[in-house]
Amino acid sequence: MSKALGAEFFGTFWLVLGGCGSAVLAAAFPQLGIGFLGVALAFGLTVLTMAFAVGHISGCHLNPAVTIGLVAGGRFEASKAVGYIIAQVVGAIVAACVLYLIASGKPEFSLGGFAANGYGDLSPGKYSFFSCLVCEVAMTFFFLFVIMGATDKRAPSGLAPIAIGLCLTLIHLISIPVTNTSVNPARSTSQALFAGGPYIAQLWLFWVAPIIGGALGGIVYRWLGTPDTAELSSTRA
Repeated sequence: MSKALGAEFFGTFWLVLGGCGSAVLAAAFPQLGIGFLGVALAFGLTVLTMAFAVGHISGCHLNPAVTIGLVAGGRFEASKAVGYIIAQVVGAIVAACVLYLIASGKPEFSLGGFAANGYGDLSPGKYSFFSCLVCEVAMTFFFLFVIMGATDKRAPSGLAPIAIGLCLTLIHLISIPVTNTSVNPARSTSQALFAGGPYIAQLWLFWVAPIIGGALGGIVYRWLGTPDTAELSSTRA
Protein backbone atom coordinates (compact mmCIF):
# COMPACT_ATOMS: atom_id res chain seq x y z
CA MET A 1 0.00 0.00 0.00
CA SER A 2 2.84 2.43 0.79
CA LYS A 3 4.27 2.04 -2.72
CA ALA A 4 0.84 2.67 -4.23
CA LEU A 5 0.53 5.86 -2.19
CA GLY A 6 4.00 6.90 -3.31
CA ALA A 7 2.98 6.32 -6.91
CA GLU A 8 -0.11 8.49 -6.42
CA PHE A 9 1.99 11.21 -4.81
CA PHE A 10 4.54 11.36 -7.62
CA GLY A 11 1.93 10.89 -10.33
CA THR A 12 -0.19 13.78 -9.08
CA PHE A 13 2.95 15.86 -8.57
CA TRP A 14 3.77 15.36 -12.26
CA LEU A 15 0.22 16.16 -13.36
CA VAL A 16 0.25 19.51 -11.55
CA LEU A 17 3.82 20.42 -12.45
CA GLY A 18 3.34 19.48 -16.09
CA GLY A 19 -0.22 20.64 -16.63
CA CYS A 20 -0.38 23.75 -14.46
CA GLY A 21 3.27 24.47 -15.20
CA SER A 22 2.51 24.68 -18.91
CA ALA A 23 -0.21 27.23 -18.14
CA VAL A 24 1.79 29.34 -15.68
CA LEU A 25 5.18 29.23 -17.41
CA ALA A 26 4.87 28.45 -21.13
CA ALA A 27 1.42 29.80 -22.00
CA ALA A 28 2.42 33.17 -20.54
CA PHE A 29 4.69 33.65 -23.56
CA PRO A 30 2.63 33.71 -26.80
CA GLN A 31 5.82 33.72 -28.86
CA LEU A 32 6.56 30.17 -27.67
CA GLY A 33 3.45 28.97 -29.48
CA ILE A 34 2.05 26.65 -26.78
CA GLY A 35 -1.21 28.56 -26.17
CA PHE A 36 -4.58 27.04 -25.33
CA LEU A 37 -4.01 23.83 -27.29
CA GLY A 38 -0.60 23.31 -25.74
CA VAL A 39 -1.94 23.52 -22.18
CA ALA A 40 -4.69 21.02 -22.98
CA LEU A 41 -2.17 18.65 -24.52
CA ALA A 42 0.20 19.05 -21.58
CA PHE A 43 -2.44 17.86 -19.12
CA GLY A 44 -3.21 14.88 -21.33
CA LEU A 45 0.47 14.00 -21.65
CA THR A 46 1.00 14.04 -17.89
CA VAL A 47 -1.71 11.42 -17.40
CA LEU A 48 -0.61 9.36 -20.41
CA THR A 49 3.02 9.22 -19.29
CA MET A 50 2.20 8.47 -15.66
CA ALA A 51 -0.33 5.81 -16.62
CA PHE A 52 2.51 3.94 -18.30
CA ALA A 53 4.94 4.73 -15.47
CA VAL A 54 2.86 3.92 -12.36
CA GLY A 55 -0.41 2.44 -13.62
CA HIS A 56 0.83 -1.03 -12.70
CA ILE A 57 1.69 0.16 -9.16
CA SER A 58 -1.34 2.20 -8.06
CA GLY A 59 -3.72 2.27 -11.01
CA CYS A 60 -2.67 5.89 -11.67
CA HIS A 61 -5.74 7.68 -10.30
CA LEU A 62 -4.00 11.05 -9.63
CA ASN A 63 -7.37 12.55 -8.80
CA PRO A 64 -9.78 12.25 -5.82
CA ALA A 65 -12.76 12.30 -8.22
CA VAL A 66 -11.28 9.37 -10.13
CA THR A 67 -10.67 7.41 -6.94
CA ILE A 68 -14.24 7.99 -5.74
CA GLY A 69 -15.61 7.26 -9.22
CA LEU A 70 -13.75 3.94 -9.33
CA VAL A 71 -15.14 3.07 -5.89
CA ALA A 72 -18.65 3.85 -7.15
CA GLY A 73 -17.96 1.77 -10.25
CA GLY A 74 -16.85 -1.23 -8.22
CA ARG A 75 -13.25 -1.05 -9.44
CA PHE A 76 -11.53 0.09 -6.23
CA GLU A 77 -11.78 -0.72 -2.54
CA ALA A 78 -13.42 2.03 -0.49
CA SER A 79 -11.10 1.31 2.44
CA LYS A 80 -8.11 2.51 0.39
CA ALA A 81 -9.71 5.67 -0.96
CA VAL A 82 -8.81 8.06 1.88
CA GLY A 83 -5.12 7.18 1.69
CA TYR A 84 -5.11 7.69 -2.07
CA ILE A 85 -6.86 11.06 -1.80
CA ILE A 86 -4.43 12.33 0.85
CA ALA A 87 -1.44 11.26 -1.27
CA GLN A 88 -2.93 13.00 -4.32
CA VAL A 89 -3.61 16.27 -2.51
CA VAL A 90 -0.18 16.34 -0.87
CA GLY A 91 1.52 15.56 -4.19
CA ALA A 92 -0.41 18.35 -5.90
CA ILE A 93 0.43 20.91 -3.21
CA VAL A 94 4.15 20.04 -3.24
CA ALA A 95 4.14 20.39 -7.03
CA ALA A 96 2.48 23.80 -6.72
CA CYS A 97 5.23 24.85 -4.30
CA VAL A 98 7.89 23.81 -6.83
CA LEU A 99 6.01 25.59 -9.59
CA TYR A 100 5.85 28.75 -7.49
CA LEU A 101 9.59 28.62 -6.79
CA ILE A 102 10.25 28.39 -10.53
CA ALA A 103 7.71 31.01 -11.61
CA SER A 104 8.68 33.55 -8.95
CA GLY A 105 12.25 33.63 -10.28
CA LYS A 106 11.12 35.71 -13.26
CA PRO A 107 11.56 39.49 -13.01
CA GLU A 108 8.26 41.30 -12.45
CA PHE A 109 6.57 38.02 -11.53
CA SER A 110 2.85 38.38 -10.80
CA LEU A 111 1.03 35.54 -9.06
CA GLY A 112 -2.40 36.33 -10.51
CA GLY A 113 -4.73 33.35 -10.70
CA PHE A 114 -1.81 30.86 -10.78
CA ALA A 115 -3.80 28.43 -12.99
CA ALA A 116 -6.57 28.23 -10.37
CA ASN A 117 -10.19 27.41 -11.18
CA GLY A 118 -13.17 29.72 -10.79
CA TYR A 119 -16.67 30.72 -11.80
CA GLY A 120 -18.31 34.10 -12.40
CA ASP A 121 -15.64 36.81 -12.37
CA LEU A 122 -12.94 34.16 -11.85
CA SER A 123 -13.99 32.14 -14.89
CA PRO A 124 -11.71 32.78 -17.91
CA GLY A 125 -14.84 33.41 -20.03
CA LYS A 126 -16.88 34.86 -17.13
CA TYR A 127 -19.27 31.90 -17.17
CA SER A 128 -21.94 31.70 -14.46
CA PHE A 129 -21.86 29.47 -11.43
CA PHE A 130 -24.48 27.17 -12.95
CA SER A 131 -22.61 26.85 -16.24
CA CYS A 132 -19.42 25.95 -14.40
CA LEU A 133 -21.22 23.44 -12.19
CA VAL A 134 -22.76 21.67 -15.19
CA CYS A 135 -19.47 21.75 -17.08
CA GLU A 136 -17.43 20.21 -14.25
CA VAL A 137 -20.01 17.50 -13.55
CA ALA A 138 -20.33 16.59 -17.24
CA MET A 139 -16.59 16.62 -17.97
CA THR A 140 -15.74 14.47 -14.97
CA PHE A 141 -18.61 12.11 -15.76
CA PHE A 142 -17.16 11.38 -19.19
CA PHE A 143 -13.62 11.22 -17.85
CA LEU A 144 -14.67 8.37 -15.54
CA PHE A 145 -16.75 6.80 -18.26
CA VAL A 146 -13.71 6.66 -20.54
CA ILE A 147 -11.42 5.45 -17.75
CA MET A 148 -13.82 2.63 -16.86
CA GLY A 149 -14.29 1.64 -20.50
CA ALA A 150 -10.63 1.87 -21.50
CA THR A 151 -9.56 -0.29 -18.54
CA ASP A 152 -12.33 -2.85 -19.01
CA LYS A 153 -10.89 -6.35 -19.46
CA ARG A 154 -12.72 -6.56 -22.79
CA ALA A 155 -11.06 -3.38 -24.14
CA PRO A 156 -7.92 -3.52 -26.34
CA SER A 157 -4.99 -4.39 -24.09
CA GLY A 158 -2.34 -1.76 -23.42
CA LEU A 159 -4.11 1.20 -25.03
CA ALA A 160 -5.89 2.57 -21.96
CA PRO A 161 -3.27 5.28 -21.17
CA ILE A 162 -3.61 6.71 -24.68
CA ALA A 163 -7.41 6.85 -24.54
CA ILE A 164 -7.39 8.38 -21.05
CA GLY A 165 -4.72 10.95 -21.88
CA LEU A 166 -6.50 12.04 -25.05
CA CYS A 167 -9.79 12.23 -23.14
CA LEU A 168 -8.25 14.62 -20.62
CA THR A 169 -6.84 16.69 -23.48
CA LEU A 170 -10.30 16.93 -25.06
CA ILE A 171 -11.84 17.86 -21.71
CA HIS A 172 -9.40 20.77 -21.41
CA LEU A 173 -10.10 21.92 -24.95
CA ILE A 174 -13.78 22.12 -24.05
CA SER A 175 -13.67 23.57 -20.57
CA ILE A 176 -10.60 25.80 -20.14
CA PRO A 177 -12.67 28.85 -21.18
CA VAL A 178 -15.39 27.90 -18.69
CA THR A 179 -13.65 26.98 -15.43
CA ASN A 180 -9.98 26.80 -16.42
CA THR A 181 -10.70 23.06 -16.16
CA SER A 182 -10.63 21.28 -12.87
CA VAL A 183 -12.17 17.76 -13.02
CA ASN A 184 -9.60 17.15 -10.26
CA PRO A 185 -10.01 18.46 -6.70
CA ALA A 186 -6.32 17.90 -5.86
CA ARG A 187 -5.18 20.00 -8.82
CA SER A 188 -7.68 22.73 -7.92
CA THR A 189 -6.65 22.80 -4.26
CA SER A 190 -2.96 23.14 -5.05
CA GLN A 191 -3.45 26.23 -7.21
CA ALA A 192 -6.13 27.89 -5.05
CA LEU A 193 -3.84 27.82 -2.01
CA PHE A 194 -1.41 30.07 -3.87
CA ALA A 195 -3.96 32.20 -5.73
CA GLY A 196 -5.72 32.76 -2.39
CA GLY A 197 -8.74 34.88 -1.49
CA PRO A 198 -11.72 34.40 -3.80
CA TYR A 199 -10.20 31.30 -5.42
CA ILE A 200 -10.18 29.57 -2.04
CA ALA A 201 -13.75 30.73 -1.43
CA GLN A 202 -14.84 29.04 -4.68
CA LEU A 203 -12.75 25.90 -4.18
CA TRP A 204 -15.68 23.92 -2.74
CA LEU A 205 -17.30 23.75 -6.18
CA PHE A 206 -14.21 22.12 -7.63
CA TRP A 207 -14.45 19.37 -5.04
CA VAL A 208 -18.20 18.84 -5.13
CA ALA A 209 -18.82 18.94 -8.90
CA PRO A 210 -15.97 16.59 -9.96
CA ILE A 211 -16.86 14.10 -7.22
CA ILE A 212 -20.51 14.07 -8.29
CA GLY A 213 -19.54 13.67 -11.94
CA GLY A 214 -16.96 11.01 -11.18
CA ALA A 215 -19.33 8.96 -9.03
CA LEU A 216 -22.08 9.15 -11.65
CA GLY A 217 -19.64 8.16 -14.40
CA GLY A 218 -18.50 5.14 -12.42
CA ILE A 219 -22.05 4.07 -11.61
CA VAL A 220 -23.32 4.46 -15.17
CA TYR A 221 -20.44 2.53 -16.72
CA ARG A 222 -20.80 -0.18 -14.08
CA TRP A 223 -24.40 -0.62 -15.24
CA LEU A 224 -23.63 -0.31 -18.95
CA GLY A 225 -20.54 -2.50 -18.86
CA THR A 226 -22.13 -5.38 -16.99
CA PRO A 227 -23.13 -8.10 -19.51
CA ASP A 228 -26.84 -8.93 -19.66
CA THR A 229 -27.97 -12.33 -18.39
CA ALA A 230 -28.83 -13.38 -21.95
CA GLU A 231 -25.38 -12.38 -23.14
CA LEU A 232 -23.71 -14.35 -20.37
CA SER A 233 -25.83 -17.40 -21.20
CA SER A 234 -24.95 -17.29 -24.90
CA THR A 235 -21.26 -16.89 -24.06
CA ARG A 236 -21.26 -19.93 -21.80
CA ALA A 237 -23.16 -21.96 -24.38
